[in-house]
Amino acid sequence: MISIEDINLEKEIVHYIDWLSSFGKNGNGGITRLLYTDEWKEAQDGLKNLMEELGFDTYYDKVGNLFGRLKGSHYIDETILTGSHIDTVVNGGKLDGQLGIIGGIIALKYLKDNFGQPLRNIEVVSMAEEEGSRFPFAFWGSKNIIGGATKEMVENLKDANGLSFVEEMYRLGFDFNDDDYKGREDLKAFVELHIEQGGVLEIEKKSIGVVHHIVGQRRFTIKVKGEANHAGTTPMGYRKDALYGSSKMIRSIIDKAVEYGDPLVATVGRLEVKPNTVNVVPGEVVFSLDIRHICKETIIEFTNEVEKIINYISSKMGLEIEIEKWMDCDPIAMDEELVNSIKNKCEKEGLNYKLMHSGAGHDSQIFAKVIPTAMIFVPSHKGISHSPEEFTAPKDLVEGVKALIEILKDLAY
Repeated sequence: MISIEDINLEKEIVHYIDWLSSFGKNGNGGITRLLYTDEWKEAQDGLKNLMEELGFDTYYDKVGNLFGRLKGSHYIDETILTGSHIDTVVNGGKLDGQLGIIGGIIALKYLKDNFGQPLRNIEVVSMAEEEGSRFPFAFWGSKNIIGGATKEMVENLKDANGLSFVEEMYRLGFDFNDDDYKGREDLKAFVELHIEQGGVLEIEKKSIGVVHHIVGQRRFTIKVKGEANHAGTTPMGYRKDALYGSSKMIRSIIDKAVEYGDPLVATVGRLEVKPNTVNVVPGEVVFSLDIRHICKETIIEFTNEVEKIINYISSKMGLEIEIEKWMDCDPIAMDEELVNSIKNKCEKEGLNYKLMHSGAGHDSQIFAKVIPTAMIFVPSHKGISHSPEEFTAPKDLVEGVKALIEILKDLAY
């Protein structure tokens, strides 16, 4: 492992994380920094100034992704990319996204100061957007970098206050990519440092997670229609109780997920009951269903099982159902060579690591479609994320940045 003074590195990481957290900081310590808001632009401009002070060449692309570059000496048409997203959820924490940006800046600074000019370009990117928190569109930053976003995808989008995506983008001086833009052709690899956003590493007392897959996701809205009726005058045998039927469906789905076992997860996180009155048999229920796994075939198989469960219960109870699938993202494998390289370095240096999958979505899943990609996780205390309570022990942040420096040195030097 590259020899770095842990105490100084820890101070540097904490200092820069706290500094970046001041942009969009709420009264309760959380951060709200949404795409194309003034707080978002102030943070991007602040990062641009910082990277220029550290000797990086900086530039924005058309949509507002910010890049800081160390120019290569030999392979000037090849670029190694690291970084993450600058946007947050509403009242988010100080590490999600930010850690990958700050970690990337510190890594490039260390490499520049200790090893000089790289053979090929290294860039750290502060991506414009990943969360989908302001407008109903996620991964705007990474999708634009690889040429996977178009004007048509967002031209009619508005936020909760009725403000237009396009007008807000123009307001801050950004624009769409040209119609013939097909994505950057110089990128040779992407490595993202990120908090786990789950509790596995902390529970297993591991400092580093080496991600081999990002799960696929299917999300559904399921509407169950019965018959609203008087709670006192409708005998139990004559009821078409949408809530009772939904509860049977939900229990059966979760039981089936437990039967499948890890790494499959199924979650019902939202439930709407109509008329939602104490003395009326529920006539309609709408609930959400989120299914995730690292294998596409397993997701399909489990989804088929779920549909059988819902159809059987609804038929038996005389209920009507509507199933709307509104997300279908395939699992994505990280690059095997990069994963093995990070894993081997952890083993060689005696780092406490775990080979694992990511149960959440990340910009890496967008890049992995077109270039070799890897992710490095550090623990999240109690698995908390998207919250002001988000926390990772500074010693674990240090280990994550060290691992990032190692792999970037291999790739660029």
